[in-house]
Amino acid sequence: MASIPVPQSSEKLSGPTAFAPYLDTVANIFHPVTGPVLNTYGRFHGWKESMGLVQPGTVENLTREVQQVQLANWSFDGARADVAKVVSANPAFQLTHSFSLGSTTRPPAYNFGAIFANAKTFLQGGVDGSGTITMRANQTWAPTDITKVQAQLTNKAGQSMLQVEHDHLGPHYTFSWKSMNPGILDGTGIHIASLLHSFSPRLSLGFETVIQHPQPSILETATSYVAKLTSLPNPIEQLTPTVPGQPAPFYPSWTATAQLQPSGNVQATYYQKLSDKVDVALDLQTIIQPASMLGPAKREALATLGAKYDFRMATFRGQIDSAGKIGMYLEQRFTPAFAFLVAGEIDHAKNASKFGVGIMIESSTMTQEEMIAAGMLTPV
Repeated sequence: MASIPVPQSSEKLSGPTAFAPYLDTVANIFHPVTGPVLNTYGRFHGWKESMGLVQPGTVENLTREVQQVQLANWSFDGARADVAKVVSANPAFQLTHSFSLGSTTRPPAYNFGAIFANAKTFLQGGVDGSGTITMRANQTWAPTDITKVQAQLTNKAGQSMLQVEHDHLGPHYTFSWKSMNPGILDGTGIHIASLLHSFSPRLSLGFETVIQHPQPSILETATSYVAKLTSLPNPIEQLTPTVPGQPAPFYPSWTATAQLQPSGNVQATYYQKLSDKVDVALDLQTIIQPASMLGPAKREALATLGAKYDFRMATFRGQIDSAGKIGMYLEQRFTPAFAFLVAGEIDHAKNASKFGVGIMIESSTMTQEEMIAAGMLTPV
């Protein structure tokens, strides 16, 4: 029986090159030094992985949960109207018109804006009635690296600005760098470097350093220290990641933070999610100021307690502080495209009050079937 010839590969196995002996010699020379270093690093890395460390987030978002509950980013007075038109859902493209008037702290204003966003890019731009142009751009290069740019262009002297920042999210740490009005040649501007590192599944420590360099001959630095303590991660949630191939995000049921500022003041916060519908947040700030030309010495503290309630078609936020100030914010949605806003604040110590009403209207050029497919509406 004739044997079937086996086809031979046309490519020959590459043998050792002429540089192999030299490379082996170099490796043997440095092995007594590099070997123990690499072994020590491997054992240290394995020890860190066995501790169950988590991604701690950024220093800038250290109190993000508290800000979502309290009224600093939500309260307003006077009247306002926000009209948005959704042109596309994927990629997201939206046009906005914002009106405000009757405020006791700000003049009447109008702003036109546009938003574009996809999985990796976020672009937002706007122009107001005075001609001031603002823009913001976020670019996600990888799950671990995000670059953000903000800019403002105005005809008012000293109010135009450029801000560039980058966040690097490691497995157990986050390093961020931010520069405001940076000078390319002389390095002037305001630069902020921050690092937050997880030391246990519950505890993260870090710092934030502000470098003020307004002129080449002037350089000032100030460093604040931060700490973050959270509840333990839920092992069941970590086993079910929302994105395949990536660890599930950690959402603690409670978070406590503390920040020691260069002036000696301390800010401490506590946030807890009582249920799927109720969140509470407490903020404590000390105000320690030595006597100076600006005024006498001051040693005070301010405590603020806030709560957020989520209903089926409404969200209510309430707040009270130790200075006798009470505030509230209500967002009532009558339809998915129409919301009515009410905000109020009473300052008993100053015998003053503020009140505001507003509406939010959202329209779309998409059909009902397209909005259901994009997740903007629920099927009936």
